Amino acid sequence: MSQAAAAGQPAQYEIDPAHSRAHFKVRHMMVSNVRGEFSKVTGTVVFDAGNLSNSKLEAVIDASTLNTSEPQRDAHLQSADFLDVANFPTITFVSKSFARTGPDTLKVVGDLTIRGVTREAVLSLEGPTEEVKDPWGNRKVGASATTKLNRKDFGLTWNQALESGGLLVGEDITITLDVELTRK
Repeated sequence: MSQAAAAGQPAQYEIDPAHSRAHFKVRHMMVSNVRGEFSKVTGTVVFDAGNLSNSKLEAVIDASTLNTSEPQRDAHLQSADFLDVANFPTITFVSKSFARTGPDTLKVVGDLTIRGVTREAVLSLEGPTEEVKDPWGNRKVGASATTKLNRKDFGLTWNQALESGGLLVGEDITITLDVELTRK
């Protein structure tokens, strides 16, 4: 983190969409995991290491950038059966609180909105890293955050029973955000 942030002065950052991704993992047919990503993540962060109550995170994921490396599955996940991207083009997270959980880890509680449904979510955050300058003089930090949620809590209820028992799509989804932030 920057010296200013360490000294208790809030540091303001923008998420760099060219170097940030949101990844997800969900059980498929009860035997494997399907992984995918959203390639456009934007947003802002205010980080005050000296007074975490001043810290804020707002992230926006462009749901149309979903990619599982299988075009037919991607189209189905973007359809009204799942994300309904035509009506809900973004997934958002807005923080409500930050708490230190270790020397380099934080718990961030906030409101996650998927498909127009907002639920509280807890991000386990690693970072932020020490601030560095890129070759163009921009000050950068990085962080990774993970959460696990039940997709049905957000209205993502489509499923199909398997002939051998069980369901085609698992209910639990693990989401990981890997972000690079540029100091404003």
